[in-house]
Amino acid sequence: MQLDKLLASLEQVKHAPTELWDPPDCGTVPIHINERGEWSYQNSPIRREKLVRLLASVLVKEGDDYFLVTPVEKMQITVADAPFLITQWRWHGDAKPPVMQLTTNIGDEFPLSEQHPLIVKNGVPYVDVGRDLLARVHRNVYYQWVESLFEQALQLDENGQLTLTSAGKSFKLGKVD
Repeated sequence: MQLDKLLASLEQVKHAPTELWDPPDCGTVPIHINERGEWSYQNSPIRREKLVRLLASVLVKEGDDYFLVTPVEKMQITVADAPFLITQWRWHGDAKPPVMQLTTNIGDEFPLSEQHPLIVKNGVPYVDVGRDLLARVHRNVYYQWVESLFEQALQLDENGQLTLTSAGKSFKLGKVD
């Protein structure tokens, strides 16, 4: 299978066509996403997984602000850090080049690739999940990646940066001291 077809087949993200809608701004709604990717309404956790997935499917980012957008209304919400969290990863079968598949806390899956790159901001790793939204890499996942790289004879670039390669693209995780 060609790499571009494989990458497309691995992406399992459900998002509404919010770019086609232009609803009026209805102000702020007391929905908050904390730094662990947990959603709450009026400081009460939203525990229904399907409801969180539904809300996430209409989440958009404009500048530094986050909104829930439907065909009839647009409501601002607050996000502590990033709206999603990378909680699982695995290498996809025998793909050549190797492809890492990532899973978020709401079950969206996609490959670590040029379309979904790893970005390090202030020493914290994030992955671009598309539509200008980021998922912070869970600390356990980060440490698993570092351990995996040490087992593979420590992949360092010319500047001493620890690098992770997926779908033929290298991503910097940070500098090893």
